[in-house]
Amino acid sequence: MTFITIVVRGLLRRPVRTGLTLVGISIGIAAVVALVGLSSGYEKSMTEQLDQIGVDIVVSNMAGGFLPKVFDASLQGKIDKVPGVAKTTTVLMEMQSVEEAPMIMVSGREWGGFTWDKLTVTSGRLPRDGAEHAVVLGRMAAEVLKKKVGDKLQLEAEELPVVGIVDGRGVVENGAVILSLQALQEITDNAGKANFVDVRVKPNSTKEEVSRICGEIKKIFPEGRAVVTGEVVSTSQGFRIARAMSWSTSFLAIVVGVLGVMNTMLMTVFERTHEIGILLAVGWKRRRIVYMVLCESALLGFFGGLIGVALGALGVWVLEHTTGIRGMLEPDLSPKLLLTSVAIAVVVGVISGVYPGWRSSRLSPSVALQA
Repeated sequence: MTFITIVVRGLLRRPVRTGLTLVGISIGIAAVVALVGLSSGYEKSMTEQLDQIGVDIVVSNMAGGFLPKVFDASLQGKIDKVPGVAKTTTVLMEMQSVEEAPMIMVSGREWGGFTWDKLTVTSGRLPRDGAEHAVVLGRMAAEVLKKKVGDKLQLEAEELPVVGIVDGRGVVENGAVILSLQALQEITDNAGKANFVDVRVKPNSTKEEVSRICGEIKKIFPEGRAVVTGEVVSTSQGFRIARAMSWSTSFLAIVVGVLGVMNTMLMTVFERTHEIGILLAVGWKRRRIVYMVLCESALLGFFGGLIGVALGALGVWVLEHTTGIRGMLEPDLSPKLLLTSVAIAVVVGVISGVYPGWRSSRLSPSVALQA
């Protein structure tokens, strides 16, 4: 009988218990895959969207929330005067419950600003001007809200006509309700307010020049921040909180998996006292007994990790296609995340097997054979 045969037989001795342990590990790993994949996917989508629009610097006041506080839109005029700034545009962005959608992005954009440039109209038209109270919908937002050109959309206390469907070439834009800044300011009673100033710097500006521009803007707007596009997500308090919540929730699920594997391996050791005594009597060293138990627990972790990755990917797919959420999510189920998740499961297995392995190596062959 080979070493591997002994390891596998130990796991198959109680198939129901082994199966339940695999379920515990796989749920924890599925949580890692789903929560971290969704969080990092949204961060990646946001960064790519800003790059595609052509935003080099984002100015906002992110104090204490996922979306920034509003500020006086006249800040834009001051930023325009900073040497090296080519264009600026103001945006008022909110996350709202809109009709059947529990949460959707509503984006009010300065009329004529460059954030309109990358929208491709697939049906209907854009608003005629900044004063028109009308919306265009990203193509996925139109599907979620079940709207087409000519329909009405209830936004706050006002019913607005849907005048166009657009392709924003990204999950963030395609999942948004878009209208002019002036219209959204009037609807939400935020006259003269915005919560973003998007900045384009002059072509061929160096990193040092961009950093200098950020510093100049910070002097003008000390209570806010000016961040280059690539750092918007990584430095955002809201995204940091979301990331921390994803990992902390996953950690709790993993702890449950550790306890489950440890319990299984302890029970296995107690049930196999006689077998372990025989192995010690025929010359097995105590460290090999420990190694056997660790291999069994690591194997449990490995298979639990594979099942967990599959369950997590399936759960994300279901969420992506759920009514009311469809089009709002673009998870990042990268090979790195999947391999990391399986590795976590194996580590969980090994850690869980340390104490049972130590207990098994402490058995006396003579006592064990009498068990």
